[in-house]
Amino acid sequence: MKTDILIIGAGPAGIFTAMELCRLGDRRHITIVEKGQPVERRHCPKPSAGHCVGCKPYCHITTGFSGAGAFSDGKLSLSCEVGGDLPSLIGEDFAQQLIRYTDRIYLEFGADEHVEGLSNSEAVKEIRLRAIRAGLKLVDCPIRHMGTERAQAIYLAIENKLREDGVELLFGSECVNVLLDGDLCRGAVVRCGEKEEEILADETIIATGRRGAEWLEKICAEHNIAHQPGTVDIGVRVEVRSEVMERVNEVLYESKLIGYPLPYRNKVRTFCQNPGGFVSQENYDNDLAVVNGHSYKELKSENTNLAILCSHNFNVPFNQPIEYAQKVGELTNMLGAGHILVQRYGDILDGKRTWDKELAQSNVRPTLPDAVAGDITSAMPYRAMTNILGFIRAMDEVVPGFAARETLLYSPELKFYSNRVRMDADLNTNVRALHCLGDSSGWTRGLMMASIMGVLMGRKLAASAGAAR
Repeated sequence: MKTDILIIGAGPAGIFTAMELCRLGDRRHITIVEKGQPVERRHCPKPSAGHCVGCKPYCHITTGFSGAGAFSDGKLSLSCEVGGDLPSLIGEDFAQQLIRYTDRIYLEFGADEHVEGLSNSEAVKEIRLRAIRAGLKLVDCPIRHMGTERAQAIYLAIENKLREDGVELLFGSECVNVLLDGDLCRGAVVRCGEKEEEILADETIIATGRRGAEWLEKICAEHNIAHQPGTVDIGVRVEVRSEVMERVNEVLYESKLIGYPLPYRNKVRTFCQNPGGFVSQENYDNDLAVVNGHSYKELKSENTNLAILCSHNFNVPFNQPIEYAQKVGELTNMLGAGHILVQRYGDILDGKRTWDKELAQSNVRPTLPDAVAGDITSAMPYRAMTNILGFIRAMDEVVPGFAARETLLYSPELKFYSNRVRMDADLNTNVRALHCLGDSSGWTRGLMMASIMGVLMGRKLAASAGAAR
């Protein structure tokens, strides 16, 4: 099989690469290979089954058209300060310009015009003052919240538009390897069922998302694609009653706070805050269960959940940060018999596990019903746990009641984007005609930044084709 442009992965980075090429009138043939299913065929059976059934061969929440974006809470961060390190590669002003452009595309496909976190300047100042006193930094970041249910509709509309524009979408097809001829990438090997075939291409883009980060790391090592270990995030998902977060939810919707708690001074941050949201489970390869959070536009719970993530940067000789995080997750899953663990903050301070009867007596009722009450400290590395507890104490100064004894901590919350592929500002790797985008590349984190990286890739490919003509 032969195509002009081959995109591995139908997450936001791959989608927006193809979309921008089409918007610029590029007439080359584009093929997107995705091992999951189209949006309209992605379905998580948990709401009806009442528990995670461990879908095979992949989790529908994390895999398929739009990647984890279709089943996420659908937040678009509208500041280049949030979402990874791409601005350091292309420049902050240009990154912000791309965000404004990409945001307009999301609006065209039905995103809510309302932007959270823009008003109540005096109230924001009040929250920032409390953060400063607690030794934390409040990051200003307007949020466009699509909502989990609306995100699926938006990405379905984008999927249909790509089909109308002639983009070939190959679902149920997994990339096995890339094809190299010296320092030139000629395409990739793709498996569909039991059949493998080569797809030759003039340009190959790998955009496999966080789920594909480990696979890309192995590909880089096998083919000498220049890369280096990056940051891996290990943390917990915290759940409190929404009354505790009411002021912050009203003023900011999502409070992005960063701290460097003693004694280790590792970077710790909040991530993915979901007012009225639900804690959820995602399954990765090898049956690894990790925790996440969703927030719908209409359906609301009595709680607010958010992630607290501790960043780990490893030095030589260690070069397996993704595997390290996986081991933490596997150990936690072992303690929970394959399920997510949940523990009350007060029980951690008391050095005891949490029991189901104690959860039933609390004001905070878990929104993840099949989470197993237990002891997350038995699996969490001491350094990470110490950082998280220090950060929670600081958060309590910003949001009184956050460190209540009944506050729930779910584990493991892991972010797999450690491998950092070396690229220039034109998104070229050291292998000709091979480009790596999105969260798997190590340069982005989240929907918007991955999307703008795809837009930039589309522009670069269109410009190089124009120059060649």
